[in-house]
Amino acid sequence: MNPPAVQFSVTEEVWPMDRPFRISRGSRTEARVIVVTVVDGVHTGRGESVPAKRYNATSASTIAKLEETFAKLGTQPDRATVNEFLPPGAARNALDCALWDLEAKRRGKRAWELTNIPVASEVSTAFTISLDSPEAMAENVRSHPAAPILKLKLTGDDLDLPRVEAVRREAPGARLLIDANESWSPSHYKNIVTELSQLGVSLIEQPFPADKDAVLETLDHPIPVCADESCHTTADLDRLKKRYEAINVKLDKTGGLTEALRLTESARASGFKILFGCMVCTSLGIAPSRLLAKTTDFVDLDGPLLLAKDRDHGLHYENGKVGLPSPKLWG
Repeated sequence: MNPPAVQFSVTEEVWPMDRPFRISRGSRTEARVIVVTVVDGVHTGRGESVPAKRYNATSASTIAKLEETFAKLGTQPDRATVNEFLPPGAARNALDCALWDLEAKRRGKRAWELTNIPVASEVSTAFTISLDSPEAMAENVRSHPAAPILKLKLTGDDLDLPRVEAVRREAPGARLLIDANESWSPSHYKNIVTELSQLGVSLIEQPFPADKDAVLETLDHPIPVCADESCHTTADLDRLKKRYEAINVKLDKTGGLTEALRLTESARASGFKILFGCMVCTSLGIAPSRLLAKTTDFVDLDGPLLLAKDRDHGLHYENGKVGLPSPKLWG
């Protein structure tokens, strides 16, 4: 007997942020997310994604891609078919994760039971410090004294090192990750990487533009370097082996949990360290990523903490740790 016919819908939601959030490419005061809902008359599955201008995606283009795909999928969709119809990105992420959620509910299991991967009841996650003056970034750190891991947004100017120094003074025991969002030059890297190492920085994320990262093969790496914009799917790994020690896995780049599982396994086999990251989004967007947190070296799943308010049944965050999603949220 075939399962009930599935119907699809997609909406955009706008979530105000707790404070303006700034990176090297610009700032924002709200998060715009896409939510896909799949229903079969008995069960409902949901998935959330964040279209990014960096990848030429808008809410309108993402919704248009999804509506076109809904028409092709028919009433008995599966994740393999979704991956054939949609390229990696926000549209596929929302639909893929909605189908994982639907399958878990239909089978009466949690999503991690379907993946056969180990999970932890809670994991430590980074808290992101938005790009600002050294003094303002230090003040932001003082507002989050329990954060065991801090991720600092930098921009390639003369204040980058003072920013890290100011944060280190406020958080002498925290693990520090820094994210340049493609804003550095090779000379800037060489000028500050030794000092950053002495300050105990654990990871440098995407210092150079993705199309100019070959220079990493010629530079010393006293701190592991992590590919973010340079790494989307498993197909990217071979190109990155001589340039990076780590990769950032984000579902909005992989196009959902299905490819993220493959990428994580392949990256481990290739010797990469793994950072599981996120966009600024609600707990619905974080929940699928949360399943893989036990298998990674660095966890940066703080998106909901940057919002003025999370959605109902959101993930539980306390003392720098995040728990597993409730079935009322996802999976």
